[in-house]
Amino acid sequence: MTAIKESSTIQENKQYALEKCPVTYVMDKIGGYWKPIIIYQLSNGSLRYSELKRAIPAITEKMLIQHLKQLEADNIVIREAKPVVPPFVTYSLSASGTGLLPVIEAMATWAFKDKDDGFKM
Repeated sequence: MTAIKESSTIQENKQYALEKCPVTYVMDKIGGYWKPIIIYQLSNGSLRYSELKRAIPAITEKMLIQHLKQLEADNIVIREAKPVVPPFVTYSLSASGTGLLPVIEAMATWAFKDKDDGFKM
């Protein structure tokens, strides 16, 4: 992976936007294609990795693992590993992640309304 120059103008601008713009902050945490879908799938309760993979069949294993790690690092998802053989790992939303549910639900509501207005899924 390429090292990011901490003193670059782009990094300064990004940091400024993160501090001053709430939408930029949210998009930094849940932006991208897969993160909102993962959060949506976890909205009904905890799931094992294989259950998440089945619920989102189009996601690659690499992307699912990568995004779960990022969501965990951002305190949106909680990873709970039980000390048994074979490993038993579940993922659930943290309090912060649960706080995002109105945003995710609003996105879903908008999608269904837009779909009715001609959007094809």
